[in-house]
Amino acid sequence: MHDDLAALQQRLGYRFQDTRLLQRALTHRSFSSDHNERLEFLGDSVLGLAISSWLYHKLADSPEGDLSRARANLVKEGSLYQLALGLGLPELLRLGEGEARSGGKRRPSILADAVEAILGAVYLEAGFPVAEQVVHQLFAKVDITPQMQAVGKDPKTALQEWLQGRRMALPQYDVEKISGAAHKQTFTVACMIPALRLGAKGQGHSRRTGEQAAAAAMLKLLQEKHPS
Repeated sequence: MHDDLAALQQRLGYRFQDTRLLQRALTHRSFSSDHNERLEFLGDSVLGLAISSWLYHKLADSPEGDLSRARANLVKEGSLYQLALGLGLPELLRLGEGEARSGGKRRPSILADAVEAILGAVYLEAGFPVAEQVVHQLFAKVDITPQMQAVGKDPKTALQEWLQGRRMALPQYDVEKISGAAHKQTFTVACMIPALRLGAKGQGHSRRTGEQAAAAAMLKLLQEKHPS
């Protein structure tokens, strides 16, 4: 484990003085009472400020709305999940037996939380400037350009703007079904546009992610039926 943590710190570009802090950042609440949720809370704010400052300077001519969408694209669960895979976190997470058996080491939400917890741990030990450097290191391969503005729009926002641009009412979202155990629920959400008599469905591990999936399915349907 010591060698694995050393390799992780090399990938992060930061070496902890107290590796127990790093181990806590990698500890899920199912494993121990000394888990990473408080560090995750802290790291979420560290990440948000570091990315906001970075975008402010990188996209100097972009309005606030585009900066917000670009930031949302970078700090969303899917982006942090990919960073976690690149850091090799699945093999380093400390999970309870039940969580491990249910696939917790590959669960996007758990891995994304661990990335934020690590940033919180760096901040606690070394302060914001160093934590900001680690954020830049993590996102070094991301090409920050004005073209990110469109990419940064989540499906619900993109669908809303598509409808508003055509003076149409906003879509309706309804949870049709909730299945699975309490700790691993799946939400099936329907997205409907009554004016067009169209409907689409999506699934996610929360109502929010289910709505995003349904909106993405609706956008695909609209592109097929209304390509212009």
